[in-house]
Amino acid sequence: MALSLLVLTDFTQPADHALAYADRLAGAVGARLVLLHVRRDAILDPEQLSGTLAGLDTEAIRLAFASLERGLTAPAVAEAGHGLVAEAVARAVRQHQPTLIVLGRTEAGNTPDELLTPLALALLRTIPHPLLVVPESPATPPAPRRVLLAVDGEPFTLGPYTGAVRRLLDALPAALTVLHVLPPGSAEELPRQALESVQRTGLADDLTELTRHRRVSAPHPAEGILRVAGSAEFDLVALIARPRSFLGRLFHHSVTAQVLLHSPIPVLMLPAME
Repeated sequence: MALSLLVLTDFTQPADHALAYADRLAGAVGARLVLLHVRRDAILDPEQLSGTLAGLDTEAIRLAFASLERGLTAPAVAEAGHGLVAEAVARAVRQHQPTLIVLGRTEAGNTPDELLTPLALALLRTIPHPLLVVPESPATPPAPRRVLLAVDGEPFTLGPYTGAVRRLLDALPAALTVLHVLPPGSAEELPRQALESVQRTGLADDLTELTRHRRVSAPHPAEGILRVAGSAEFDLVALIARPRSFLGRLFHHSVTAQVLLHSPIPVLMLPAME
């Protein structure tokens, strides 16, 4: 089956930026795009993208899709969903079987983090699927060639998503660097079980002689990940998103959420099967 990217859009600037990135990524890996706009049944939807264009009628949506598709280079289909965004996305995922779900990230400014996480949280809760979040930036980032994979030292598996993620990285192709954040003063090595977990996913060819392995020291894991992600050495950061990091009420304090909200480069969340 060909790779496909499901791109959420509400026709605003952050969504358009994410679509431009998805189009560039699709061109690099030979994927098709599925554009999804969700018509909310209520203006106050806690899972909205931005909420600024919630009241578009059918004809306005058709014209907006047509405008977007004229600027794309990858093959694309477009559809409008209804109801809560997470539920509409779940239906689209079942129908189209995308490799990734893609959405844009509005710059936080002075907005509290807990007000910016509902959509990502709802998507991870409803259908834990590889999720690519693209931050706003002055220019569309290039298709990733240098991927930073942050691991926490615990074993993991990507379950049914292993093959699709591996195909995506192989198609780019992308060099992978495994990152482990240690507490200040720690001399700990990355646990062997974590390296073996990466190896079992097939995301790296041979970790017995892995040269692209980075250790950094930081008081909090998110701080270390963001420091390396902002170093201009990498163009995509991938996280292993464990269920406990997005099922609890304190999601906005988790490592996943902090990197998702503040990374200067696109963030690929890979749901771990536990």
